[in-house]
Amino acid sequence: MAWHDVHMTIAGPSVLDIVQHFTERWNELKFRKYKSDGRYDWLQYPHDKLAAPNEPVHQLRHRDEWLEKGRRFRQRFHKGPEWKPMDDDHPHLTPMGSCKVQVVRSCSDWSHGVLKESSIQTAYIELIREAEHYIYIENQFFISNTGDYGPVQNRIAAALVERIVRAAREGKRFKVVVLIPEVPGFAGDISTVDDLQKILAATWRTINRGGHSIYEEVRAAGYEPKDYIRFYHLRSYDRINAPWPSFIRRMEEQSGITFHQAQIALAKQWIGVPEIWAQDVVEIKEPDVTKEGVVVPESVTKTEEIRLPATVEEATATIEKFQSSAKSLRDDHQVSDSVAHHALADSTSLLDEKWLGSDQEELDAYVSEILYIHTKLMIVDDRRVICGSANINDRSQKGNGDSEIALVVEDTDMIDGVMNGEPYKVGRFAASLRRKLYREHLGLMKPESVEIQTPFKMPAPTPNPDETNDIGDKLVRDPISIEMENLWNGTAQRNRAIFSELFKTVPSDTVRNFEQYKKYVPKATVCHLAPGQSLEHVKKRLCEVRGHLVEAPLDFLIEETGIWENADWKGLNPTLQVFI
Repeated sequence: MAWHDVHMTIAGPSVLDIVQHFTERWNELKFRKYKSDGRYDWLQYPHDKLAAPNEPVHQLRHRDEWLEKGRRFRQRFHKGPEWKPMDDDHPHLTPMGSCKVQVVRSCSDWSHGVLKESSIQTAYIELIREAEHYIYIENQFFISNTGDYGPVQNRIAAALVERIVRAAREGKRFKVVVLIPEVPGFAGDISTVDDLQKILAATWRTINRGGHSIYEEVRAAGYEPKDYIRFYHLRSYDRINAPWPSFIRRMEEQSGITFHQAQIALAKQWIGVPEIWAQDVVEIKEPDVTKEGVVVPESVTKTEEIRLPATVEEATATIEKFQSSAKSLRDDHQVSDSVAHHALADSTSLLDEKWLGSDQEELDAYVSEILYIHTKLMIVDDRRVICGSANINDRSQKGNGDSEIALVVEDTDMIDGVMNGEPYKVGRFAASLRRKLYREHLGLMKPESVEIQTPFKMPAPTPNPDETNDIGDKLVRDPISIEMENLWNGTAQRNRAIFSELFKTVPSDTVRNFEQYKKYVPKATVCHLAPGQSLEHVKKRLCEVRGHLVEAPLDFLIEETGIWENADWKGLNPTLQVFI
């Protein structure tokens, strides 16, 4: 499965607050589980009281105790009387950037030994309410509530409804763009996997079903929600360079090693010498290729037991023997191991790609999967950013669930931007990040090898090149213009249509109930092409895919009301908190 994520690195005094979060988590675990275990040190807070006496951390109850017995790490941001430079100091001793950074978090007594803090949710709600024109969200989950309706507690959805309705009443153009995974959290057959249905039900109840979703609340106020907020996913395609009959099977015959044996040997290389225990035999189950779904657990036609190599050396020899057999069969350098880069602004075409197997083997080699969004990001007005580990769900947002951390970033380096066709000052960091993501999702950026080192792949404080005058950057400069809306939605709808046609992807708006689901999904290998298509047609249609953006099919299974209208959502399922 392909993966999409956004991470941040920072240099500056806010680092100390991140260290505080880590220190409290570490010491709480030591207190609960390893209090008398000398292998693990207590840690001090890193803040220097003489250099920064007004830091709130100095008022915390454990501060003096940890100062006496805890291990202290060198920091370079609070330079008190005792601070002295060292030879191995980072060359950039002062922050190079222009951003104001606030650390926010979700934590409580169980995780950090502190009173419940839900400042991430507070930050999300405040940023949404203060938005002037535009909100862009990428998140692994989208589970929230517009009021006191059922078990979900966080109110990020309520803030979105409030802000959208205010804009509608004022007659102002206001847009919210939300990207989430097509199938969040779990893999499985949607018609049978209960855990997956719970996640989807919680998501749908937030977006457009259940009586008090965002769409329903906006419509109740007299406005069309799609004029203000829309949802999207990411999806990719590729071609696996492993034709089975003409190549892989012949490698097995020539080397005397099966493909599965080579797989298990590679796993042994990764595992190395286990510290505790490793199984001697690995069981591989081959799925029934005549059924469709992300995972169909019961469709196993053959089970094969493979012995795990006893040593890393044995595993290495097995892999080398298997791989070396390929050299005498064909020269593979002219065939690309991946063709996914053609969805971006590549100078070549999918039609230029060579293939050394049969046409049927090439058809069998094309796959499409969701590009799983793991990001936890919101950009507001191209001025403010919140990014971290927190999903939009109760587990991350309510404070006494999962332990989370995030950064709220506001740039003081303001540059010329455009908002709804009018000049508008934007923050360099927020605007450049949002535009970079837009260019990626729309296929407006050139593909880049993972082996090439660029400043964009380096941590702070390495500066990034200025791309604000690039052609692709200019195309996505105004996030709420009619032209941008048409480009964005047109790309999402075209890509969705192509993937649905070729791969019969799930979810789909054409599938409104489980009876239609059974008829819709093809009898084909998971994630592969639906049968009955010519290679010429498949390649021609895939050449039309641009980027990875696809429209969210919000009518999928909309007639199966029992999924989101049941006892779970009336507070009668105590285990529901695990999923929401």
